[in-house]
Amino acid sequence: MDWVNLAILSTIPLAITNIIDSHLLLSRRMPSLQVYLLPTGIAYLILGWILFTLFPLPEGITSWPMLVAVISCILRAAALTIMLYTMRSEEVARVIPVTNTHPIFVAIMAVPLLGESLSYLKWLAIIIVVAGAVMISVKKSPSGATTWLSKSFLLLFGVSLLIAAANVASKYALAYVSFWNMSWLFGLCSAGVLLLISLRPHIIRQLTNLEKRDSTIGLITTGRVLVMVSVILAYLAMDMGPISLVSAVIGTRPIFVVIFALILSRISPTSLEWQPGKGMLALRLIATAMIVGGITIIYLT
Repeated sequence: MDWVNLAILSTIPLAITNIIDSHLLLSRRMPSLQVYLLPTGIAYLILGWILFTLFPLPEGITSWPMLVAVISCILRAAALTIMLYTMRSEEVARVIPVTNTHPIFVAIMAVPLLGESLSYLKWLAIIIVVAGAVMISVKKSPSGATTWLSKSFLLLFGVSLLIAAANVASKYALAYVSFWNMSWLFGLCSAGVLLLISLRPHIIRQLTNLEKRDSTIGLITTGRVLVMVSVILAYLAMDMGPISLVSAVIGTRPIFVVIFALILSRISPTSLEWQPGKGMLALRLIATAMIVGGITIIYLT
């Protein structure tokens, strides 16, 4: 299996996880984001530790590649945490397309860092992607007024920048460690970030007294397993292919999120608060296509 197929496959379990996260956070089943982050961090800790015992670091690894690998994983964990925070108030079908503009930042960073130049066509593609991200963040209020993501929109572009930096750093680290090593590093770093935020006595009490606790923790655990599967496939794709092109393919995840969100909202309307009208649905599908099309232009021209 080549890196293109691996990159595409990596987007599917992560898209499913985004739907699960959105359901749990937007449904208000969780009393706070910290209560959600606590079992999430524990799940990452267990999964990361299992992979660590199975795939130890190679002998002779120096401190610098390890530092880069750890920093990349911390950046990725921070990006995912901010994204979960935004999902407390925004629809998943609006959040994910904005965060998956990260290949734009890879292209922009390549100019000063790698000495690359961008053609007019690539700059046009960047404008198309940004315009698509702006379009997909539009929604109609109950009064009929048009609203935007505002502060959340800026936060999500920050998430996109963090993911781009994490991808570049990961590609460097993969020259020294395996994709399995990167996967457990991600799990352990994510656990560290999330537990640092959420491990408090009152948060533990809230989790213990949570309604539908077993089913909720089961959904969270399932989502973390899917994330780890996605991360393993993504790191393997990064190891095999050029990071810019791998990032572009992974950037197609909004398509799967919109499709899954649409299917779930039709099958079980109470499971996901995503009921766009036909006009808004058409607008978001067009905007998603613009994002994917723009990213494709960036890396194929």
